[in-house]
Amino acid sequence: MNSAASQAGRGAGGVMIDLGRYGTAFVDNPYPVYAELRERGPAHHVRLPTGQEVWLVVGYEEARAALADPRLTKDWRRAAGLGSDVEGPLGIHMLTADPPQHTRLRRLVAREFTPRRIEALRPRVHRITEELLDAFPASGRVDLVDAFAFPLPITVICDLLGVPFLDRSSFRAWTQELLAPTDGERSRERTLPLMRDYLTDLIARKRTEPGDDLFSALIRTTDEDGDRLSAGELRAMAFLLLVAGHETTVNLIANGILALLTHPEQMAALVADWSLLDGAVEEMLRYDGPVEHATSRFTLEPVQVGDQVIPGGGAPVLVVLAAADRDPARFPGADAFDIRRPAGGHLAFGHGIHFCLGAPLARMEGRIAVRALLERHPDLALDVHPTALAWRRGLVRSMSELPVRLGPARVAAAPSAG
Repeated sequence: MNSAASQAGRGAGGVMIDLGRYGTAFVDNPYPVYAELRERGPAHHVRLPTGQEVWLVVGYEEARAALADPRLTKDWRRAAGLGSDVEGPLGIHMLTADPPQHTRLRRLVAREFTPRRIEALRPRVHRITEELLDAFPASGRVDLVDAFAFPLPITVICDLLGVPFLDRSSFRAWTQELLAPTDGERSRERTLPLMRDYLTDLIARKRTEPGDDLFSALIRTTDEDGDRLSAGELRAMAFLLLVAGHETTVNLIANGILALLTHPEQMAALVADWSLLDGAVEEMLRYDGPVEHATSRFTLEPVQVGDQVIPGGGAPVLVVLAAADRDPARFPGADAFDIRRPAGGHLAFGHGIHFCLGAPLARMEGRIAVRALLERHPDLALDVHPTALAWRRGLVRSMSELPVRLGPARVAAAPSAG
């Protein structure tokens, strides 16, 4: 950290730290860098590896406060001084809106995205999980991301939304380019029009093929309740539900299994006592959660965080969930993976009005997936050195692949409660 700081230029708030100087080491394992930042203070002016200058909030208490601070707007239009009639390429959704617009959008979705609807998916989640495990080879190498962690949540969210015709290979590629771009802003510029056109067509097809699903319910609400959702809002909602509805769970499963594989004593304890499962999933979320930092916020006025004053006027702020959840002031021994750690308190799903609406579904899928996989394959082993894994740079904390070695499979057990 000192070498980067000594070579960095000065920003509005003092020394600006150039994270790009760490190269791929920061992408592969950002936690030591975040630890050094936390030791210096809870907020820092940095240049990201992409070249963008932002403010990072890395302390737990400060991150929790920032996630609920109305002085940090989620609406980029307010920060840019633009009117509410301006929409981005995909429209405005809950993660790019403030109250009262956010309140209206979230209430609309929450009315349909009910605990009852989620719970009704449980048998289907079990069936999909078992079908994916049935398709594993008898032994040998498997990419757990491609064969298990991705197809499970994308199938579940498509079932929930009622879009069985989703082109999953294209959608996955576009999602990854938007969340972890391979070519910076150019990747987004190429991908956004493709995603926009695809979602527009998907909604049109869904209007002609309605069903008893979340998408149909949202479209009916648009049609019957005085156009409460504009076309742009509906498209943006489709984007958010499809992307957030699967991407976080993909990384929860993959990152969580990796944590178990690299901590074999913890994995053995879990396999020996499934009463530890709920706490294990919470620890996976805290230790190496699926989202590295929250989506952008922008200052409406100067905001003091610790000894730093983040300037007003639309300064971009990233609340680093990964750093907050490794803060030893909140989680003693924070760098240790301990499935017996008292559950709760982590920020993996955010905090405040933007807390992840799909958290119950992600938790359910994670619990079912982890238990079913390890019941079938208790001798599962990582098939590469952990340092050889390729991590993607971006909003999410995700691996390109997770190669594992299968031992002899056990007979599939009856579905657990999950």
